[in-house]
Amino acid sequence: MFQRWLSVVFLVFSMGFLAVGAQAQTPAKPQPFNEGFAYNRLAVPQPVSPSDKVVVTEFFWYDCPHCADFDPMLEAWAKKLPAGVVLQRVPVAFSPQFVPQQHLYYALMAMGKLNDDMQAKIFNAIHKQRIPLGTPDQMANWLAQQGIAKKAFMDAYNSFGVNAQVKQATQMVTDYQIQGVPTMAVQGTYTTSAAMPEANNNQKVLEVVDFLIKKVQAAKK
Repeated sequence: MFQRWLSVVFLVFSMGFLAVGAQAQTPAKPQPFNEGFAYNRLAVPQPVSPSDKVVVTEFFWYDCPHCADFDPMLEAWAKKLPAGVVLQRVPVAFSPQFVPQQHLYYALMAMGKLNDDMQAKIFNAIHKQRIPLGTPDQMANWLAQQGIAKKAFMDAYNSFGVNAQVKQATQMVTDYQIQGVPTMAVQGTYTTSAAMPEANNNQKVLEVVDFLIKKVQAAKK
């Protein structure tokens, strides 16, 4: 009887150890997106502002057709961002011919005229109406048709503040190692774009950004 009791006890303990062992051997849930395939990590993280928020940054160029295609999806996505997450945009300049459109973006921002509607109008003018907006005069003439005074725009375009923002934007392109647009960055640490094999379309890019936002939020806790 005693031997039988010992056998039962041994069986119970054995099953317990087997259960623990099985739990220990259960593989960790795989990440939905992988570094190097869906996103890259910057070797040198960049400062973001406001520092108490999760900052998502889009690097773009008005003349870029891919940026024009991406913009409506990005606008819709941005409207659903949770509290504590902000979207910022940075116009790039891979060559001197890009610089006027950097001024366009920051001049409109300085004038309080840059909103979702204006952003869409600019993309639409360039890519659907085929209106060239590559020089200050072209921009001023087109903006006049949108109700923005030419002189007010040119004053903002040439202002010290806008020049400083353009310079900062160009430096950010270097610091973030931006090779193409549109590219999204999260918290000055991660970048992703449709050029990545696991983020090869606009919807996937936004899914990766959502994943990275959660990753940053988890690290803040």
